[in-house]
Amino acid sequence: MPINILMPALSPTMTEGNLARWLKKEGETVKAGDILAEIETDKATMEVEAVDEGKLAKIVVPGGTEAVKVNDVIGILLEEGEDASALQAASVAKPAAQSAGPVTPSAPAPVPLSSAPPPSLPSAPVAMGARVFASPLAKRIAAQHGLDLSKIAGSGPHGRIVKVDVDQAQARGGAKVTPSSAPTPAFGVAPKLSGERGFGEPEFELVPHSTMRKTIARRLQESKQFVPHFYLTVDCEIDALLRAREEANGASPKDGPGAYKLSVNDFLIKACAVALIQVPKANASWSDDGVKLYKTADISVAVAIPNGLITPVIREANVKRLTDISAEMKVLAVRAKDGKLKPEEYTGGSFSLSNLGMFGIKDFAAIVNPPQGCILAVGAGEQRAVVRNGQLAVATVMSCTLSVDHRVVDGAIGAEFLAALKRLIENPMAMFV
Repeated sequence: MPINILMPALSPTMTEGNLARWLKKEGETVKAGDILAEIETDKATMEVEAVDEGKLAKIVVPGGTEAVKVNDVIGILLEEGEDASALQAASVAKPAAQSAGPVTPSAPAPVPLSSAPPPSLPSAPVAMGARVFASPLAKRIAAQHGLDLSKIAGSGPHGRIVKVDVDQAQARGGAKVTPSSAPTPAFGVAPKLSGERGFGEPEFELVPHSTMRKTIARRLQESKQFVPHFYLTVDCEIDALLRAREEANGASPKDGPGAYKLSVNDFLIKACAVALIQVPKANASWSDDGVKLYKTADISVAVAIPNGLITPVIREANVKRLTDISAEMKVLAVRAKDGKLKPEEYTGGSFSLSNLGMFGIKDFAAIVNPPQGCILAVGAGEQRAVVRNGQLAVATVMSCTLSVDHRVVDGAIGAEFLAALKRLIENPMAMFV
């Protein structure tokens, strides 16, 4: 019988995603292990492999569709020996056990496939006053360009209007909102859309939020609202660390598999991990049942990518060599910027590190990444005047600010962690003994 291809959950927190594009076309033969489609989650764009063999008989959700719920049917596969007539018995409704929740007004109720129009054939525009089914992206674009969705034929599943339908309507110059079709504003006040230019507001270009940006905004807002932050700052002299880095890089082979180039950030990852083992109460996270004290130091390292920020994790950094940390971090950073990280590569860290020193930032305070208890913000190393034995001297100094969830870590524990970190940074050989 026909096999429903469901929207997969590609991360532990994923509830919906964007179906970026199909890599197989209707009618093509599919083998187990073939790449069917690309799914954009809040963290990365990931490939979906086929687990069954057959022929891709129907694409239910076209490429480019946003906010597809996990376990929604996105395509139908026919097994060997079945033909198109078998599709009449298939249903695109989600099984009750897989339902992600009650149907919301933004999505049409599931209907049997036999009564659904083929996605390749757009449905007729709906009559005035009838309910309009459209993707969130289609609605946003239509609002920005003054298009009346009731005049646009939908080519999505069950006649749903998707982005390509709105783009085509805009290109044709039709479906413009007329005074008679525009909704009547309440109390005579014209509604202001978020994308509209306000009175006195300069001209702008509206960049729609990506799934990742929405998730980052939600998580950071929740962190600031519900996590009681406090901040501790310490200045570290890094001249000894810079000399150790220079000597280590000078001993590296010029090329070949054994070549390496250590960064200051590699030393900081190692120093944070060792300091967490020395002060285990700082290596903790919050849960409703109790404080979790971790036995290894898994360091989440903030990496800036085009659509936002992601934190690949260096697992058990406390027992890894600097060269191993450096090599692993380079691979993870490239995979992060290409949007190819796997969920296990960016989830579950016990402590976060954010370094803006390479941008010349002197100091800053980061926002705690729940459920973790701490995040370290590192500024640029710069030459400053210091006092040694009553005499002025010049040293390369770096400011480190620890943001702390006070539910997890108290002030004295945070101060103890920073003292341990400062000792390791100013005496880097202590990381290895």
